[in-house]
This record gives sequence, C-alpha cells and structure tokens, in this order.
Amino acid sequence: MSKQFDIDIDFGDREAVLKLIQHTPAAILRDGAMIKHNTGVYVNPIPLDPFTGYSTIDYETAEDMGYVKLDLLNVHVYSQIRDEEHLDELIRREPLWEMLRHREFVEQLIHLGNHFDTVQKHFPDTLEKLAMILAVIRPAKRHLIGKTWREVNADVWTKPSEGYFFKKAHAFGYAQLVWVHMNLLCELAD
Repeated sequence: MSKQFDIDIDFGDREAVLKLIQHTPAAILRDGAMIKHNTGVYVNPIPLDPFTGYSTIDYETAEDMGYVKLDLLNVHVYSQIRDEEHLDELIRREPLWEMLRHREFVEQLIHLGNHFDTVQKHFPDTLEKLAMILAVIRPAKRHLIGKTWREVNADVWTKPSEGYFFKKAHAFGYAQLVWVHMNLLCELAD
C-alpha cells in the first residue's frame, strides 16, 4: 500500500536552508519536457539528471513510487520574526480584528492582500473564521462567498469533485500565519 504525503515547510529564507542540506530538486513533466519544480526537493536518494541537477522522475510518478518530496517555501513574514519566543508571543496575542476594516492593512497581509471585499463580507473574528475565508477564496469554494457563516461552515471542508481547494489543515495553518502577520504588522507600526 502506497502512502502519499504533502509536506510543506515554510522558511523566511529557503535558499539559506537549502545550503545546509543535501538535496535533489524535484522535477515536473510539463508539455513533454522535464522542468525544475518551484519548491519541491528530495532529501532521500532519487535518480538524478547529471546535466540539470534535478530528479529524472516527475514528482507525481515519484510520489506513486514512494519517494517523499518536501516543498520548502519562502514565507517573507518569517524573516521579520526575531526568534522562537517572538513567534510564540505573536501566536498568543489576539489580533486587532478591527484592523481588517482597513483596505491598506488587508492589502499588506499574506494570503489576503487581494481579497479585501471578501474579508468585508465575512468579517472574521476567530482563527476558525479566518481559516474559512482562506478556504472560500480558492476556486472550488468561491461559490460560498457571501453566504452566512453557518452555510460556509456546512460545506467549506467538504472535498469537491473538481477544482483547487484548501483542506482544513492547510487552511488553519495559513490562518495561523495570517494571525501572526496581523500581529507583526501592528507591532511594527508602534
């Protein structure tokens, strides 16, 4: 039985991390050609193309074969966090939700910058509601924009038959990042 994984790890500086670990960049088969995956790497042995330096196996095929790809992602918010204690403090602090009424503030926020109108329609005041907003701005769940919180909650975590969507775990992870970013922006403004 094959287990499939989707492991995303966020970093303030992805390139600094890649310098510290032995890895092989993942590849994508696109239009009949193998190209480098934007974020995926393998830290376990995988066949390597000596000319390109990345895997000879498309990442989807590699996953089916049991290879585990890590997506190492640049998240600029983390570059502004001093240390683990600072991050813990930003997580513990309740955001100033009223700041979401200001277009200039929302436009600075990671993942929400282009979604001011949706934020106003579904004004969040909890981590759960923030996660649901992040889910409804994905193509497969856009039909929920403008619905009541009850209607959104009834359908937002249901896997659609097609289209890009956020699983609940991803939405909550990204919501926590937005929460941190809200607190960080307020802190930097002081």
